[in-house]
Amino acid sequence: MRTSRFVALGVAIFLLAAAGSTWAPCPAWADQPAADSDAPAAATETKPAVAAYHEALRPQFHFTPRKNWTNDPNGLVYYDGEYHLFFQHNPHGINWGNMTWGHAVSKDLVHWQQLEHAILPDELGTIFSGSAVVDENNTAGFQTGEHKVIVAAYTYAGDFGTPKRPFTQAIAYSNDRGRTFTKFEGNPVVDHILAANRDPKVFWHAASGKWIMALYLDVGKFVLLGSPDLKEWTKLSDVAFPKGHECPEFFELPVDGNADDTRWVFWEGGGRHLIGRFDGTTFTPESEVLRSEWGTNCYAGQTWNNVPDDDGRRIFIAWMRGGQYPEMPFNQQMTVPREFTLRTTHDGVRLFAMPVAEIEQLREQRHEWKSEPLAVGENPLADIKGDLFDIDLAIRPGEAESIELDIRGQKIRYDVAKGELSRRDRVAPLPLDDGLLTLRVLVDRTSIEVFANGGRVVMSYCFVPAADNKSLSLTARGGSAQIESLDVYELRSIWE
Repeated sequence: MRTSRFVALGVAIFLLAAAGSTWAPCPAWADQPAADSDAPAAATETKPAVAAYHEALRPQFHFTPRKNWTNDPNGLVYYDGEYHLFFQHNPHGINWGNMTWGHAVSKDLVHWQQLEHAILPDELGTIFSGSAVVDENNTAGFQTGEHKVIVAAYTYAGDFGTPKRPFTQAIAYSNDRGRTFTKFEGNPVVDHILAANRDPKVFWHAASGKWIMALYLDVGKFVLLGSPDLKEWTKLSDVAFPKGHECPEFFELPVDGNADDTRWVFWEGGGRHLIGRFDGTTFTPESEVLRSEWGTNCYAGQTWNNVPDDDGRRIFIAWMRGGQYPEMPFNQQMTVPREFTLRTTHDGVRLFAMPVAEIEQLREQRHEWKSEPLAVGENPLADIKGDLFDIDLAIRPGEAESIELDIRGQKIRYDVAKGELSRRDRVAPLPLDDGLLTLRVLVDRTSIEVFANGGRVVMSYCFVPAADNKSLSLTARGGSAQIESLDVYELRSIWE
């Protein structure tokens, strides 16, 4: 049985405010190019042409589309040796609008190949966010060849101009390893429920033998639906999430690596989450609303479905919302892929995140310090210049009042007395771990991602660098500290 359909008043106003952009009707989709051009950016009288992916503000190890606007990662799924990254994309402009699913694939989560657009708008609306699964047992009956079917679940964004076409949920399927998709003729599979309901996260729940869909309804309101075949959905239960907003993610993880002791994480678009249990029908939170991401530029994250059991990781990526890229042919970027784990702490079970190990293949020259004091006024990084780094620091603040890491003018500060990590006005509580502070910091041309104390606290930031400032500094303020270990790796570009 499908959920009931009714009109959502105010959908257009809500979405336009959320997007921060003016919507315009889609151009003729038959005129869309098969894929964005690899041609260099056009030369002008004052600027020479620049090869694609080598522009001054192009991230060198974070995913960006060749050109135009991107936002939420969508349809993250692994199949036949490839990680699929679908993403919200405007094929026709540098700002938000004309939403379709772009598509890229990778064999290692580091090097990406952008493919043709996967799912295009039609009379039911533009294509908003969603997820994808491999239908291993052909429950939907879509399989026609030797390959397992990839099924994408997405939101039709209806018609902004009228209330006649509210938001609905739909599916499309691929029999050729995700290269082309066919929209299900019975769409929508979930009719309108409430407001701007959207962003279906779908996965197979083996214990109950059915597909589960987590769906955003309205601020603070989510719903869980179940299906035997991805086509017919029934309501299972509601999920109340104070101030929770869009892009739900819902997954199970072992606690401290123990497969016999698991919890479920329910995640909303802003990175806040609940930890609890799920019985196949109802999610029961066991925590208050928690936060592991404390930066300003991490939103609408999602994890990959169907990662092989012998890998076992829960791998996450998000949109670095709000970055600025003046005069670039693209707009916005993704975070690096991260691995989620659940660990027992003094405060209870908590979610940790660290960069996937595959990032380490980009490491080149290494600068190393071991068991060295850091006196006030000293900067061991003074001779290192560049814009691509992987920094791994373990330091005992000792007598210092604060520890500061300055990357091209972007200051990351640890206040010892307060036990707080900060960057500008963003402050995260972070107690020392037996007197030790650890920071893993990934630096790209336009972004900094900080993973503190094993990933207990994460801070994701975008910035527009000063072209003449490629300096690094590590300093102790108010007293000396002790460096246990410090490794600074210069990184190579994924486009070399």
